[in-house]
Amino acid sequence: MDVLQVRNISFNYSDKAIIKDLSFDARKGDFICIVGTNGTGKSTLLKLILNLLKPSKGSIFIDGEDSRHFKSFHKISYVSQKATDFNSDFPATVEEVVSAGLYPRYGFLSFGKKKEQREKVFKALQTVGMEKHSKKLIGRLSGGQQQRVFIAKALVNDPRIIFLDEPTVGIDVKAVDSICCLLGSLNKKFGITIIMVTHDISSVIYHSNKVLSLNEDGNAKIMDSVQFGKETILKHVCHN
Repeated sequence: MDVLQVRNISFNYSDKAIIKDLSFDARKGDFICIVGTNGTGKSTLLKLILNLLKPSKGSIFIDGEDSRHFKSFHKISYVSQKATDFNSDFPATVEEVVSAGLYPRYGFLSFGKKKEQREKVFKALQTVGMEKHSKKLIGRLSGGQQQRVFIAKALVNDPRIIFLDEPTVGIDVKAVDSICCLLGSLNKKFGITIIMVTHDISSVIYHSNKVLSLNEDGNAKIMDSVQFGKETILKHVCHN
C-alpha cells in the first residue's frame, strides 16, 4: 500500500531548476534514503512533501490525501536538522520535549488525558532507550542522546511515516551508527515508513531498501539499495 505518492513535481529557485518532473512512491514499511550533493534539493524535496513549499507543477499525496489539504498531521512526523534547528540552552526536560510531539493529536489543553499522554511519552522514550533520562534538561545530553529524544518526539503519536532531514549532522561517528541502527529497528519492528535525507550513506545503506538519488541537473533516480551500493562501489573503483 502506498503511503506517499509524488507525481511529476518540479521546483525552481529563481531561474534554476532544482527538481525536474520527479515521481516516486513510498509503500508502507519502506526505508528510503534521499542522497545527493549539496544544492541538489534534498531538503527542498522534504519541504515540498510537507507542504512547506509549493511545487511549480505536479502533485503529492500522503496516505491518499492531497498534501495541499492534508490535515491528519498525527500520521506523520518530521525530524529536522538538530545542529541548525535546536537551541541547546532551551530550559526543557526530555519528557517536555517529547510531550510537545503530542500537540497534533491532543492540542495544548487536553487536561483530561494527562495519564494517557504520560504513558505515550514513556513508551516513546523507552523505545529509543532514553526513559532513564526523562527528567534531565535536553541541553545536558550528548548530541546522539538529543537526537534519540527528537526521534522519540517523532514516535510519540505512532506515526505511519517519519521524515528526517540529516538526523546525524553534528554527532560523532559512533552515535551516527547507533542512530541509523535505531531507525532500521523502528522500520522493521513497527513497519514505520522512513524517508531520510542523509550524507551518511555507508551507515544507513544496510537498513534502507530504496535510495532516491538527486542530481545537480534537477533530475533524480530511484533504485533499490543493493543496486545503489553496487553503482557507488563501481564509481569509486573507476575514479581511483
